[in-house]
Amino acid sequence: MSTILQQLQETKTYIQSRVSGQAAIGIILGSGLGNLASEIVSEFEIPYEQIPHFPVSTVEGHKGRLIFGTLEGVKVWVMSGRFHFYEGYTPQQVSYPVRVMRALGVETLLLSNAAGGVNSNFKVGDLMIINDHISLFTINPLLGKNEEALGTRFPDMSEPYAKSLIAKVKNIAAANDIKVHEGVYLGVTGPTFETRAEYKLILAVGGDAVGMSTVQETIVAVHGGMKVFAISVITDLGIREEDNIITHQEVLEAATAAEPKLTLLFKELVKQL
Repeated sequence: MSTILQQLQETKTYIQSRVSGQAAIGIILGSGLGNLASEIVSEFEIPYEQIPHFPVSTVEGHKGRLIFGTLEGVKVWVMSGRFHFYEGYTPQQVSYPVRVMRALGVETLLLSNAAGGVNSNFKVGDLMIINDHISLFTINPLLGKNEEALGTRFPDMSEPYAKSLIAKVKNIAAANDIKVHEGVYLGVTGPTFETRAEYKLILAVGGDAVGMSTVQETIVAVHGGMKVFAISVITDLGIREEDNIITHQEVLEAATAAEPKLTLLFKELVKQL
């Protein structure tokens, strides 16, 4: 058995020894968006540091625990806090929890993140449904030997974000008078925020928002045959004429302010799945 398959088996065995239950929906919460976890009727919570082969969150706003419980009466796995390449983890480590969720039976993955707005129509606090991404500025987590048990060597990425899920969320947003944009997320390594010239480049190549997560998780989820829905909270604006200094604290505050809308969308989507 290969190292990755053996690690997944060990992680799965440990989690299943602690948690009695199954869920087909997984949720990963990004910067400042962890309070959705408080909406979950938790049955089990496991700190990441106790899970074999799991990385540990080191970023403010990421609590670092795996939750199993119910949201709107539906069983879910929730990662309160994610991992990033800029923390020093490999792309394979960043996306390892997605592999674990798949091994635990998750078929649909819901992702949230804080992102910088590049599209001039965006304002701080807006929500953007991700309908596509540009991954050329990040390292692909599928590099190296492919394990056919996990997915095909050359996965199709023509629809990384499920159109059926996007349609559901747009309908939910309209029914609840929540304004949502739709656009392309461009993934970068971080941890630096982008320069003015980089924001112009991102806009030129077709990015509507930019962030330091999500892309590697999505690639691995699609590789494993999962359906993915992802949404960004626009927490800062990259292209503006005035002072362009951005701080992580500002990002967290903007994400927290937008969280009630995001929470409603996720709760209603889960009910429909």
